Amino acid sequence: MDAMAELTAEQGYEATKIADIVRRAGVARKTLYDNFDGKEEVFLAAFDSAVTEVSARIEEACADIPDEWDARAAAGLRALLTYIAENPATARMCLIEAMSATPAASVRYEEATTRFVALLERNAPVDTGLPETIGETLVGGVAWILHQKIRRGEAEQALDLMPELLDFILSPYHGVAKTKR
Repeated sequence: MDAMAELTAEQGYEATKIADIVRRAGVARKTLYDNFDGKEEVFLAAFDSAVTEVSARIEEACADIPDEWDARAAAGLRALLTYIAENPATARMCLIEAMSATPAASVRYEEATTRFVALLERNAPVDTGLPETIGETLVGGVAWILHQKIRRGEAEQALDLMPELLDFILSPYHGVAKTKR
């Protein structure tokens, strides 16, 4: 799965062939096919693994910060940006390649986005009077900015975006009544 992330980061999903994956992974073609049905299944498994890992990191970072929205948002965002900086190839696979690699990958991308919206909404203040789509707007905006950073080959500098993205996430909630869940 690491080989898939690296190869799609270097040459894109379409250009990545099974022969490239087995060569990069140092496994036999038979070994790959013993574990996966093909290139798409390797891609989806790598994508799912990354989403699970980054979600766990975000939830762990937020777990010890009860009832402090700003601090939870900062901890979760820092966990996300750190993951991207540490895993630029995987970040590119998830935030750029997944949207167009295959129809199934596109669905997984949408499901992951929905998962991050739900995570944000579980932690955000309630009864704020903000639009129902604020979670989608914030997650989509963060994803777009990260998409651009990664596309430019600057994933390792993702943490540089921390102040700007944190302001973006928090600003809709500042100045409105905060209600604890």
